[in-house]
Amino acid sequence: MLKFIRVRFILLALLLGMTPLLSSAQISITIAPPALVAYDQPLCPGDGYIWVPGYWAYGEDDYYWVPGVWVLAPQPGYLWTPGYWGFEGGNYGWHAGYWGRHIGFYGGVNYGFGYFGSGFVGGRWEGGRFLCNTAVWHVNTTVVHNTYVDRTVIKNVTVNRVSFNGAGGIEARPTAEEEAAAREQHIEATQEQRDHREAAIHDNNQRFSVNKGNPTKTAVTKVGASGEVNRAATPGEERKEANKPEEVNKPETTKEENVNKEKTTKEETTKGTEPAKGREETTKQNEQQKTRGEVKGKGAATPERREEKPKAEGQPKAEGQPKGEAQKEHHEGGAKPAEQKPTDEKGKGEKKEKEQKPQ
Repeated sequence: MLKFIRVRFILLALLLGMTPLLSSAQISITIAPPALVAYDQPLCPGDGYIWVPGYWAYGEDDYYWVPGVWVLAPQPGYLWTPGYWGFEGGNYGWHAGYWGRHIGFYGGVNYGFGYFGSGFVGGRWEGGRFLCNTAVWHVNTTVVHNTYVDRTVIKNVTVNRVSFNGAGGIEARPTAEEEAAAREQHIEATQEQRDHREAAIHDNNQRFSVNKGNPTKTAVTKVGASGEVNRAATPGEERKEANKPEEVNKPETTKEENVNKEKTTKEETTKGTEPAKGREETTKQNEQQKTRGEVKGKGAATPERREEKPKAEGQPKAEGQPKGEAQKEHHEGGAKPAEQKPTDEKGKGEKKEKEQKPQ
């Protein structure tokens, strides 16, 4: 009974992060860990931050997902070697991650983002400064200034999401360099990392039995931050968008301004596309004005011709001239003033009068 209580206490202590490292001897279960979660890496929050990839941890009775997160190294020159699950002796045991000057063995598990199964290519230390490799990490260079680009580290390999090493999983063995790194001085997970894991174990949505391999929080910018949205964009598109300059203090356009702008643009477009129509209408108007002027002029000349009527009618009739002819001449003079017949008739009447006048 005492032995059972001691084992339970050790497991509880491990879950609360009270021990420096977790080994396969300390946690051993018969259920294989789920496949790794596919997610996008959130933007690096600033200089000096190092990415700690997400992983499946084990609680009292279930696996739960610990989201990937950006953290600060405990001291300059140290890198993070992720933990991994290993299948040994019929059981799955957890090998805890640690901080060290060199990257050790992490089971050959491809966690992505620079942790491609062996070694680390997400960044490097130079003179107390940590530089991010923007070819691998999601970095906004307007925020993070210590960067470099090395695309040669990106290999065309088959990507799988197997999360454990051993039979039925990833068949990988540590190299001599990785074994040497394992014997170096290490620093356990920081208090910030332990708080991050503690928050995950108390979030019911992170449990595998609830999320079926799709947890609510897959990755976060910092410890305590809300979960990032899983975007469908590729890493290259994310980096392009991250480096795109932001628009600062751009005033918002109101709906009324948009309508006025659209109306003005439409009028300008119509004016520009119909120049011939405008000229045609102007020419037509000018012709109409000219026609009205001509008609007005004719109307003004008519009264002058009508003033001659009384003079023509007031002349004495020639003797011997038939009455019908005089009426006909009078009618023609009134109906066709434009031909100036009254004046011609007048002259004709005077001539006849002189001819008819007795000597």
